[in-house]
Amino acid sequence: MPLPSLSPLTSALEEYVEVRAAALTAARKELRVSELEARALTVIGAEPGIRPSALRDHLGVTSAGVTTLVDRLVERGLLRRELDSDDRRVNHIHLEIDLESEPWSALTRFTHDVDAMVRRETDAAAAALTDLLGRLTTSARSLV
Repeated sequence: MPLPSLSPLTSALEEYVEVRAAALTAARKELRVSELEARALTVIGAEPGIRPSALRDHLGVTSAGVTTLVDRLVERGLLRRELDSDDRRVNHIHLEIDLESEPWSALTRFTHDVDAMVRRETDAAAAALTDLLGRLTTSARSLV
């Protein structure tokens, strides 16, 4: 529940963040994946054949951490490794699941549903909110 002294917009943003987090938590629970595993799956889905070092950079974990993570997901049948044809020391990581199909689409369902809602708004309303959120995000980056 947002603090009463916050502006209505800030309260609405806080509430949106809470609802989004709850939706993602429910999806991960349903799929029995951790937050880090879910992030890894979505990164690999967006970048098929990603190298472990690039995945490590996306996730902000150590090399050992990404190796353990990938090993665990390969063991569960969610990922596969392919050796690089030019350099056998290198492997590429691919999904063994389809993130667009059930049940895995649960990881992106909330985002897709919100996107559909946004697209139903007027162009002017969407543009104004996009501009405002862009400016707020740029300013907020200095806080972290």
